[in-house]
Amino acid sequence: MLHLVEHPIIRERLTQIRSTDSDTAAFRHALHDIARLMCFPVTANLETSVTEVETPLTKTDGHELIRPIVLVPILRAGAGMMQGFSEILSEASVGYIGLYRDEKTHQPHRYYCKMPPNLAEADVIMIDPMLATGGSAADAADELKELGASRIHFACLIAAPEGVKVFEERHPDIPVFTASLDERLNEDAYIVPGLGDAGDRYFGT
Repeated sequence: MLHLVEHPIIRERLTQIRSTDSDTAAFRHALHDIARLMCFPVTANLETSVTEVETPLTKTDGHELIRPIVLVPILRAGAGMMQGFSEILSEASVGYIGLYRDEKTHQPHRYYCKMPPNLAEADVIMIDPMLATGGSAADAADELKELGASRIHFACLIAAPEGVKVFEERHPDIPVFTASLDERLNEDAYIVPGLGDAGDRYFGT
């Protein structure tokens, strides 16, 4: 269920994001570009139905999405990727899950959750730049399922093998899309080679 999104522009923008020479503005710009490009493979299998449309010349068959779309960024870093997705999926509703990681135990703790009312009937795209230990993403997916979501995709910027393993063990039904599968986690549970703390670099904190 792991999908590596390959594209020359993504590779180039990811190089910018990794570099310590990139300031906050450059980091944001590159992340928005990657998110926009990742939106297409993430949504490639959404179901559509045939509908009639009238052009200035005649009537013809067109297509419309069968289900609404809900974007769910995991706060705070997920907000950066969400912008790129929302520029393509402007009709999508947005829900938020707030999680923070304990610096000593590396375990996620939830502090916020707000979802639109159509979650159960929607195609849900969960968004977070980092899939490190897998705990935050897996807990967020647990929350979405408890609230009724049954069609979930997960999009992340980079992933560690350890996090992929944890997430797939807990949610084998959810496809994971990432721009890079990195080498490993270090002793502080940061992805190597990684890019540092995505939230700090995006928000300039």
